Amino acid sequence: MLRLGIAACAFVALALAEGFTFKIGSPVASQDFQFKAAAFVFRTEGCAEPAKSQVGGTAEGLVKGARRSVALKVMPTSKPGVYAVYQNWPAEGEWVVNLKGTCAEANAGALVPVGPKGFIRESSKFFPRPATDAEIETSLKALTQGGNK
Repeated sequence: MLRLGIAACAFVALALAEGFTFKIGSPVASQDFQFKAAAFVFRTEGCAEPAKSQVGGTAEGLVKGARRSVALKVMPTSKPGVYAVYQNWPAEGEWVVNLKGTCAEANAGALVPVGPKGFIRESSKFFPRPATDAEIETSLKALTQGGNK
């Protein structure tokens, strides 16, 4: 029994050592039918109490050369630490979703480019902190140059 307790503690320590982060997926990954219309879903990882994590963000875009920022519509699912992001930004232009989160003292950030066919997993970037303005601009620039289609 002592070994089991030690193994459980080691597992928790290993999970926390990996740090607080986000993992993105298609709406079907939420395993909740009511979120099928979401642009994508994400899960918090590395948080001992996922229900207590705080998440949010903005859609950062470039529409006809003008910079735009729209607060995200992020909805918690029935599973602690799993959230759905709905597209409430215009279809026109180039957009990057800027996710931010906290869990206790840990921070996480992600930049998720969105193209004509939805979010672009391969071009998404994850950080142990909120993304900087320069990183957001770099992601938008890559989209406008066709690097994330």
